[in-house]
Amino acid sequence: MASAGGIAAVIASKTKTKKKHFVAQKVKLFRASDPLLSVLMWGVNHSINELSHVQIPIMLMPDDFKAYSKIKVDNHLFNKENMPSHFKFKEYCPLVFRNLRERFGIDDQDFSNSLTRSAPLNSEAQGRSGARFHTSYDKRYVIKTISSEDVAEMHNILKKYHQFIVECHGNTLLPQFLGMYRLTVDGDETYMIVTRNVFSHRLSVYKKYDLKGSTVAREASDKEKAKELPTYKDNDFINDGQKIHIDGENKKMFLEKLRKDVEFLAQLKLMDYSLLVGIHDVERAEQEEVESEDNEVEEEGESDGGGIGTPPDSPSNTLDSNKPLCPGEFDPSIDVYAPFSTLKEVYFMAIIDILQHYDAKKKAAHAAKTVKHGAGAEISTVNPEQYSKRFYDFITTILS
Repeated sequence: MASAGGIAAVIASKTKTKKKHFVAQKVKLFRASDPLLSVLMWGVNHSINELSHVQIPIMLMPDDFKAYSKIKVDNHLFNKENMPSHFKFKEYCPLVFRNLRERFGIDDQDFSNSLTRSAPLNSEAQGRSGARFHTSYDKRYVIKTISSEDVAEMHNILKKYHQFIVECHGNTLLPQFLGMYRLTVDGDETYMIVTRNVFSHRLSVYKKYDLKGSTVAREASDKEKAKELPTYKDNDFINDGQKIHIDGENKKMFLEKLRKDVEFLAQLKLMDYSLLVGIHDVERAEQEEVESEDNEVEEEGESDGGGIGTPPDSPSNTLDSNKPLCPGEFDPSIDVYAPFSTLKEVYFMAIIDILQHYDAKKKAAHAAKTVKHGAGAEISTVNPEQYSKRFYDFITTILS
């Protein structure tokens, strides 16, 4: 891989021939309302282009799990409204994440197109410690801001995570980690990680739950319930009388996959993760599609052309144009977290938020909550072995 110094030298040399550089820059612009997203788009495009010139190694080496590439850009020719003129972009373990993308069946150029052809979309979801989420414009990928502690934990588990993905052939409910970056704009550092979207790029989710197998303070707040798509929790799931309907063979396969995943997480001393469940209502979707088509007929010719603006030859357009899908149908190579569907519902399920290590802070929280709620209370903060068993046992009870 080209060194950061070499890359910077190339960019610096281009800036000397102002006219030529301006023309080259017009070929691909990275414009988002948030300059940080513009830098991400620029960086991912740059990274994938660089990797295309790096030979795929026969096997990954220990140093690949510590490696990084970084580039500093000082270029006054960028569009200052959208793209900062000075920024830094760092990619962690580029060869490892390229290998993971390959094992998850994701082509690098498709990955780059999804993240750079149009600006990522803001999501109303908010994670632990105020983490922000975006989805790629085609809804295939989720971009999440993470802390420097998360980056350190990712480095701690990456080698074993990669080995686990190799051994299970990518067939897992765990997050599919596809890239990790540090962006520096105006002296502020932001860490981002890209994963495959748990939910569908095509089928709307009408209800979602974040389940931990804990019942203490595990219900959605009034503020959460006021959102367009609230994230409900364990007590809400139980009180709703909700069940996940899976036939016998699929249920057996799902639980076996889940068992291996949680045993792996327990071995790594990880806890506080959740099962994210999204439910697509087939009949409701059909009704909305009929209403939408009726509206389109009424509004024909009134479009202001304000859509995504993806060119007809865009690889991302092939998602929906080549293979018409019936209501409730999905492409299993893209919507990999949708293992089950009934005539009425499609379920999307994945384990999320796995980077929480059972450290001194968590042990102290466990002690404090035990004092408050009693030793027998189903609090969320317990040791990894206990957490994984309780989590697995709870999930078995919600399947029917």
